[in-house]
Amino acid sequence: MPARNADHAENTHLVLIPSYNTGEKLFETVADARSHWLPVWVVIDGSTDGTGEALAALSANQRGVRVIRRSRNGGKGAAVLDGIRAAATAGFTHVLVMDADGQHPASMIPAFMQLSQRNPQAMILGTPVFDHNAPRIRVIGRRVSNALARLETLSGIGDVLFGFRVYPLAALRTIMESSRWMRRFDFDTEAVVRLSWRGVPAINQPVPVRYFRAADGGVSHFRYVRDNIALAAMHLRLIGGFLPRLPWLVARLLNRSSSKSFHH
Repeated sequence: MPARNADHAENTHLVLIPSYNTGEKLFETVADARSHWLPVWVVIDGSTDGTGEALAALSANQRGVRVIRRSRNGGKGAAVLDGIRAAATAGFTHVLVMDADGQHPASMIPAFMQLSQRNPQAMILGTPVFDHNAPRIRVIGRRVSNALARLETLSGIGDVLFGFRVYPLAALRTIMESSRWMRRFDFDTEAVVRLSWRGVPAINQPVPVRYFRAADGGVSHFRYVRDNIALAAMHLRLIGGFLPRLPWLVARLLNRSSSKSFHH
């Protein structure tokens, strides 16, 4: 049986899983998430592997599971946007977004949801704790992207690429609908930077991450050349947005520093 959500959070917080051709890992991920939290919504982003049809059939007999199907693949951000629009219509205030490929531990869902309930204005960001299977080139690239994001926000954001996180729904929807970006692989990073610019605080929480080999059913749509070029272009765009905000960001940083000094 699925775990019982604390303090009626099932009325405000849901798990949202975007998926594109994830294969059997999707069903494992949904079952694992459902064992820790309800409701669980899945956005099938134009998948052609039959998982959308199969999951829709399975979910007909599973309480708290909803499948939203997109006719065409639009990217992770586009799938998340469809999901949060539907969630807002249903009255939810927060979404925990997690990947469909089994890398994110569903056992962490309750802790993240509870932290979000105590800090409803904040985004709860997973900070990955890698095992020995993590590709070294991905780890190095992540450090570069994180350093750039900390510069662009002048904040202590832990990680901008790890997709296990809770968002305040209204703030996320506002920044996404006001921009034509954040629809594909750029979603995770740009969403955090722009939310930080809007004053949404970040709470960083360590999360163990698992990398699966293809032989173990692992699925990755990351393409090193294509997606690193896209990330570089995104950071150039964000630097352009950072510069006019610099005086305000510096003032915010100084204010935080003075507040900490006062309390100590």
